[in-house]
Amino acid sequence: MKTVLVVDDEKSVRDSLKMILEYDHFGVEFAENGESALKTLASVPIDLVLLDVKMAGMDGIEVLQRIREKNTDLPVVMISGHGSIETAVEATKLGAFDFLSKPLDRDKLLVTVRNALQQAKLSEEYRKLQESVEGRLQILGEGDNIKQVLEVIDRVAPTEARVLITGENGTGKELVARAIYRKSKRSPRPFVEVNCAAIPSELIESELFGHEKGSFTGATTQRIGKFEQADGGTLFLDEIGDMSLQAQAKVLRALEEGKIERVGGNKLIDVDVRVIAATNKNLEEEIRRGNFRNDLYHRLNVIPLHIPPLRERREDIPILVKSFVEEVCSRNGLARKTITDDGIQDLRKRDWPGNVRELRNAVERLVILSPGMTIDVSLFEAPAGFGKNASDDILNVGGTFQEFKERAEAAFIKRQLELHRWNISKTAEALDIQRSHLYTKMKRYGLMKEGERGEE
Repeated sequence: MKTVLVVDDEKSVRDSLKMILEYDHFGVEFAENGESALKTLASVPIDLVLLDVKMAGMDGIEVLQRIREKNTDLPVVMISGHGSIETAVEATKLGAFDFLSKPLDRDKLLVTVRNALQQAKLSEEYRKLQESVEGRLQILGEGDNIKQVLEVIDRVAPTEARVLITGENGTGKELVARAIYRKSKRSPRPFVEVNCAAIPSELIESELFGHEKGSFTGATTQRIGKFEQADGGTLFLDEIGDMSLQAQAKVLRALEEGKIERVGGNKLIDVDVRVIAATNKNLEEEIRRGNFRNDLYHRLNVIPLHIPPLRERREDIPILVKSFVEEVCSRNGLARKTITDDGIQDLRKRDWPGNVRELRNAVERLVILSPGMTIDVSLFEAPAGFGKNASDDILNVGGTFQEFKERAEAAFIKRQLELHRWNISKTAEALDIQRSHLYTKMKRYGLMKEGERGEE
């Protein structure tokens, strides 16, 4: 049951609202003035506030301000018999969900209360989702190398300084860029990413700066570029070492002047953008080869930040592996699996040329392919789908094509049963077939758990 706090200095209004709300199965608390309302909020869980504007002593606007100082998410609906546009606008700016005029219409009141609670629920779900995403975006590690990276992030994030992030593929350069953004003053504004290596050189200028209608063949409408989209926020130029020299010149101008010009346009547009760039290339070597502008390099390289490869931070592998195991199990609805100390030591010995990205993918494969509750690191080299011996058995036996299909089907069903710990219902759901159909297949291929019947 949701609880509504009614704040009004008129007893008749409080009694009327109590009758309406309780009839619709809401719990109701009362306060006859602002001071009493704030005390109730401090001691009783409240889901929504109905707040009168005109009250003796502390008025509704001041109460709303005090509420927002401590709770930005609690939905507040203002009510007034002397409403004005100015008051409604002020209340809205302070975060009121809606503004209702007395005498209150029962149906409109209930619709407003339900909508406010629904929005609060959606906001809470979004917050939890954001926390979940940020948890996956967390930079994990306790070694000295990664601690130094985190220290630089904390120091540079609140500033406006440009950052050039370098490191091998898969080390987490985008993760670092997003961490800087989240800790910056620009975090309420957009984070816009451009992968310079993924955009053809003839289109990169249009992508970055936009274009006017008719500026080139195929430009049938006006396009707003990434610089404009990121106005007030952060622009992440990933793989900037792959950007064409012509585009580099325009980026340099945008950084120097804070202005951009769309392709085919003749008007300068002001943009306020913090640029974070990243590359896996040695830009100083690229400058010597004539592939990168020296002046742009110095504009971008205000704060250099190098991300070490995984082979130089092996002490972080156990933390990363355990986190990835938990994430994969949660995301795929699997029971929590564990990995032995020997298994972790096996993974620590590898060089991981693809770095953290390769390690994450390897852990996901091991979690999914390991049939028991303990992760079998020996499956690391196995082909996807079956263990090596199983696939050899299927392929190396003669017979007709129909016989091959039956052997493959039996092996696949057996693996799924093992993955789901021989739970028939879960396995049938994963295979998208009826339980009775699965039972028939199991009987046909003689698939039974050793020493037991399959669990239901």
